[in-house]
Amino acid sequence: MLAATNPTEEHVHSTFASRYVRAPVPRFKMPEKSIPKDAAYQVIHDELMLDGNPRLNLASFVTTWMEPECDKLMMAAINKNYVDMDEYPVTTELQNRCVNMIANLFHAPVGEEETAVGVGTVGSSEAIMLAGLAFKRRWQHKRKTEGKPTDNPNIVTGANVQVCWEKFARYFEVELKEVKLKEGYYVMDPEQAVELVDENTICVAAILGSTLTGEFEDVKTLNDLLTKKNEETGWGTPIHVDAASGGFIAPFLYPDLEWDFRLPLVKSINVSGHKYGLVYAGVGWVVWRNKEDLPDDLVFHINYLGSDQPTFTLNFSKGSSQIIAQYYQFLRLGFEGYKNIIENCMENMKVLKQGIENTGRFNILSKDIGVPLVAFSLKDSSKHTVFEIAENLRRFGWILPAYTMPANAQHVAVLRAVIREDFSHGLAKRLVAHIEQVLKEMDGLPSRLQHKKTERETQEEVFRYWKRLVDRKRAG
Repeated sequence: MLAATNPTEEHVHSTFASRYVRAPVPRFKMPEKSIPKDAAYQVIHDELMLDGNPRLNLASFVTTWMEPECDKLMMAAINKNYVDMDEYPVTTELQNRCVNMIANLFHAPVGEEETAVGVGTVGSSEAIMLAGLAFKRRWQHKRKTEGKPTDNPNIVTGANVQVCWEKFARYFEVELKEVKLKEGYYVMDPEQAVELVDENTICVAAILGSTLTGEFEDVKTLNDLLTKKNEETGWGTPIHVDAASGGFIAPFLYPDLEWDFRLPLVKSINVSGHKYGLVYAGVGWVVWRNKEDLPDDLVFHINYLGSDQPTFTLNFSKGSSQIIAQYYQFLRLGFEGYKNIIENCMENMKVLKQGIENTGRFNILSKDIGVPLVAFSLKDSSKHTVFEIAENLRRFGWILPAYTMPANAQHVAVLRAVIREDFSHGLAKRLVAHIEQVLKEMDGLPSRLQHKKTERETQEEVFRYWKRLVDRKRAG
């Protein structure tokens, strides 16, 4: 988020820090003089109290709890720069082990003596950028070989993709061709996706775990339809699977579901280690089917850190902690442990879903098969909206996002609760009780809606809802 300035609040004030320092601390300028470490700690600590409670933030898929033993490993490695592979060869080895474990989990065709092709990234956003670049470069090479122009690449996705796909398209000059949604069907239709494919399509991106509803897209049908079109046209259009949320769910709960490298057209997969990979924010992974799917001219070789080091990342320097934490989770939990945790998340999801259904006020939009979350909309929005519910739930500490669906289902407004490992059976019941209390209170209030809203008015309400949240934090 871009930095915001408020000229009326030029200083930071902290009650208890006044025991150590009396002069106010500048808000937007570096202080002229040093202050005691205790004062610096207290000033920042007091400001951070106004942040939300991560455990009650059901908007986020990101892990908010890890075992103390892993916390210790992370703190011990916090001063290691991961990119310095020659200096920290064991950390590099742990990353390679993680890549191979993930490739194996996703059924990559890697032989016993072969090493999987992949890399740790800063979340799935960087992973998607790298995968997209690989597709674009392979498409360009193929077009040049055929003597055809390379200046108009496109990528086909559903309108439900995460914003990082829009960033990739804009940053790297690739047209984004979106399959529009419709009410009752909130994922990419594989038939419509294949219809949008043309000779300039660098890949079709399917989502295993939609951000909007948690639903898995039908990668198997997409593969079959695209295979037929490739045979007819000779284009050879491949598939990328954005498994940011579902990549650490499907292998443990739905082992027979074909979505990964078992499908021939799937050439790369990204997954977020900091979501259901159960690591704190900051780590993602991208794995390619074969070495041939990652063009050599995208890999850089450096030697000024001590030895020849191949690197394919958008970032250079980054901490080693998240890589080590991911290896800890793989080693500590194993297949059985991940399976138990995800199954428990699904059970808690069902408890929450049942409680929300029992209110009689909501339609459930999410599916039982998918990411453990509950997406739900009001059956009757004529008097009050999901945005009012979300705003009122914050009184109890709960952070539930309220949003409208993308085109062409933007008239549907939704609340969503993501179930992570740290969300218990008891918290599910408590959330339902607070939802019921909010509904009862809202029923006694006059309606804020005087007329049927236009699409523009709905979007403005969304904007005001988020602006109020931001302004409230700044005012605090």
